[in-house]
Amino acid sequence: MIGRIHSLETMGTVDGPGVRMVLFLQGCPLRCAYCHNPDTWDAQQGKNMTIEDIWSQFERNRSFYKNGGLTVTGGEALLQLPFLIELFTYFRNRGVHTCLDTSGICFDESQQADYERLLHVTSLVILDIKEIDEDKHITLTGQSNKQIIQFAHFVDNHKVPIWVRHVVVPTLTDRREAWYRIGFFLGSLRHLETIDCLPYHVMGTAKYKEMGLTYRLDGIPPASKNLAKTATAVMIEGVKAYRRHWWSPIHNPTAP
Repeated sequence: MIGRIHSLETMGTVDGPGVRMVLFLQGCPLRCAYCHNPDTWDAQQGKNMTIEDIWSQFERNRSFYKNGGLTVTGGEALLQLPFLIELFTYFRNRGVHTCLDTSGICFDESQQADYERLLHVTSLVILDIKEIDEDKHITLTGQSNKQIIQFAHFVDNHKVPIWVRHVVVPTLTDRREAWYRIGFFLGSLRHLETIDCLPYHVMGTAKYKEMGLTYRLDGIPPASKNLAKTATAVMIEGVKAYRRHWWSPIHNPTAP
């Protein structure tokens, strides 16, 4: 099976546990205002690679991936669902830890069987939660967040570990109330392991100029690491609040 590939990084250290090969798939239905890889949007761009091609690249550095594995991101990896299923199946059958880095935007309940096949061979999901308010999510990305919320619950129901990422953008996603609401939602996910808030940066703006695209956040400064740390702390408050209430014996006799 052939996938449409944007790029491949051989020594990733921030996209899952350990040292990893990170595969960037081509194509994305979102148009996030802060996206720093607009060159991944067009699904017709990129290059063709077979699963065997990718495995060959992995094998060259496999000794470095002993405590790591393969992470597939994008663009939006779920846009190439059949390829992703076969790729992860191939790697998992060879004992490799597989991580899916996704927004969940492509989730479709009518394809439940396919998504179950995918999660069966997925070791970890890194889920990008961009905005909890639906109207603001549409403004930020051009799409509703309903599928993302559904996907989060779907992954959790299938007992796959979840790491959550959120980009903190000054004037857009730097609202304490929104961070708390995200955390309160995340509290419902029993297999949530990590929350990581990332500070917005402007390193991708040059690509917009090269591609003749307007950068929507021109003039908005980068976020500080301290602001991102504050966001993480507030989200954790929301997680704890949800679990204190809904995981208590009063509401859930089987609560831990």
